[in-house]
Amino acid sequence: MSQNDTTLGGYFSVHDRPPAWEGSDGHPYTVSLETEKTGNLTAPWEGYLVFPRWAQNGVGVVGHVETATIVRSRTEDEALETLRGLDLHDTKLLLETAIRASEDVQRG
Repeated sequence: MSQNDTTLGGYFSVHDRPPAWEGSDGHPYTVSLETEKTGNLTAPWEGYLVFPRWAQNGVGVVGHVETATIVRSRTEDEALETLRGLDLHDTKLLLETAIRASEDVQRG
């Protein structure tokens, strides 16, 4: 049975690498699923996405943008499972939102 690569988790499983996009700022990006422990006793884990921004020649990472918290959960595995289930189209929209937020901060 073939796996579906239209979600983040599916893409990682099928291609053994993160998906990549060109952002509206012209830079290439990949994505990383991140979790952090919080002080919230009912949902002590949160998850979000970090989008490393690559040099135009692809040689190295030159920055990043990240989303706000996407999920809060009782376990790290639950948070990661939610992030893995994100649709790639929705993930690209989250990238664009993060790029715009970063540009707004830079403009002051």
